[in-house]
Amino acid sequence: MIPRQAENKLLQLSHSFKSVAVTGPRQSGKTTLVRKVFEKKPYVSLENPDTRLLALDDPRAFLDQYTKSGAVLDEIQRAPQIFSYLQEILDNSKEHGLFILTGSDNFLLHQNISQSLAGRIAFLNLLPLSISELKESGKLPEEDDDLMFRGFYPALYDNLKLLPQDWTNNYLRTYIERDVRQIQNVSDLLVFERFIRILAGRTGQELNYSAIANEVGVDTKTIQSWISILANSFIVFLLAPFYKNFNKTVVKRPKLYFYDTALVCSLLGLSNKDMLYSYPLRGAIFETMVVSELHKQSFNKGLKPDRIFFWRDKNKNEVDLILDSITTQLPVEIKSGRTYHPEMAKSLNYFHTLAQIDKSYLIYGGEIESRKEEGVSVLNWRNFVQENIMEP
Repeated sequence: MIPRQAENKLLQLSHSFKSVAVTGPRQSGKTTLVRKVFEKKPYVSLENPDTRLLALDDPRAFLDQYTKSGAVLDEIQRAPQIFSYLQEILDNSKEHGLFILTGSDNFLLHQNISQSLAGRIAFLNLLPLSISELKESGKLPEEDDDLMFRGFYPALYDNLKLLPQDWTNNYLRTYIERDVRQIQNVSDLLVFERFIRILAGRTGQELNYSAIANEVGVDTKTIQSWISILANSFIVFLLAPFYKNFNKTVVKRPKLYFYDTALVCSLLGLSNKDMLYSYPLRGAIFETMVVSELHKQSFNKGLKPDRIFFWRDKNKNEVDLILDSITTQLPVEIKSGRTYHPEMAKSLNYFHTLAQIDKSYLIYGGEIESRKEEGVSVLNWRNFVQENIMEP
């Protein structure tokens, strides 16, 4: 098992709350993590049809087995009826960390927990592996193209002979045919599949609902609903624009990113890593990898990534990331190029003057680990995680 940085936060939350819910996409390592941390607790998977039938038919009898010992209840969203009965057990117990819940549908979990377990439970989001976790375990690929193509799901590092395109194709097929089918307002899965492929070509771009609706052939409200499904399934996320406009008119639409670059490559039809080298969207995929990494750093600490923005004004001056704090803003530019030249920092220098700040980062694909250019710290993609830039 590759050690997960979220483990410390998971333990801390289990010592403070009666229950902890670990959410995240399918195959992100939730089950492996909770079984390792809580190895003495009984493990119950609600994916098992017999177990799920008991939980649905007689939830009180099902939970009575674990009143004293507690349990790890895996894929809890498969039996939402037990939440009300779980509330009673938690209210009658003084134990912390009694039940550990996992689930891959953020919407269903939050909806049921907010109704039944509010104040009794803590949430921890676990995304696929991070660059820093792979680096610490000695499994980080040497080339960025290799990393972007392979992505970050643990299964692809548990078995290096497993071809990324084979795994991601099956992952997406299962997700669409199984998870999406359970959503009532998705009736045509072929149209939904076309939609998600179109969306992959827009990772790292401003989200234009109308343009996507026209291309897919559905209305704008449907696109909004489907993006919400993908977001709650931890497939995509939205990056909000930074509204402090410095007397400039700024864009108001969010940018869309996928959490995992291997899924993007698969949806775009890339069959091997060599195709990435000259691919027109390589820069957007590289940016997706870096922005997703910063989200993982926040989630692994039990924090919401709500300090991360992008900035663009009406004159198309743009900074890829703005890390906002109470006292200052830290701009970050992301370039996939492997040769540094001063033009890369043009937008950062502009923002320096506009915001009257003197510190920023440029994360790029080159081999030089770090250098400093007039207030701009230039960092190689392998090493920027060590700088802890989330703490400006």
